[in-house]
Amino acid sequence: MTVITGLELSPRKVDYLKFILKKGRTVKTTEISSSFKVDPSTTSKTLNELAASGYLNHVPYKGVDLTKQGEMYAEFLIRRHRIMSLLLSHYGFSSEEACEEVSRFEAYVSKDAVDKICSAMGHPMFGVCGEITHKKCFHDEHWHE
Repeated sequence: MTVITGLELSPRKVDYLKFILKKGRTVKTTEISSSFKVDPSTTSKTLNELAASGYLNHVPYKGVDLTKQGEMYAEFLIRRHRIMSLLLSHYGFSSEEACEEVSRFEAYVSKDAVDKICSAMGHPMFGVCGEITHKKCFHDEHWHE
């Protein structure tokens, strides 16, 4: 049984999963490449790695969508971003500054740290970047494979 720590993926892979979740549909490799200003071959390599790890369904020349594991993980990534952005906004960052700053380091913040920050903040329901969900914060058994 593998425990999800929140530190499994590189910042680029984190960005890809969040992007695909926000799209809410099958996303073509070219759309991801264009959005991130990355060569399509580099994007394909990263998507193949995410698929091999169980986060994506990848059909070459068709696109990618999230597996159930990928969707759960991407939801955590969005939650982490929103909690960390809200935290920075409490220390004088504007909403835009907080969101931008968190994007630089969020891939290095563990699930445990996020849950503790969330708890210390009283489990906020809304942050500077949108709604914050708490089902994963309170139900850790969902974070095991």
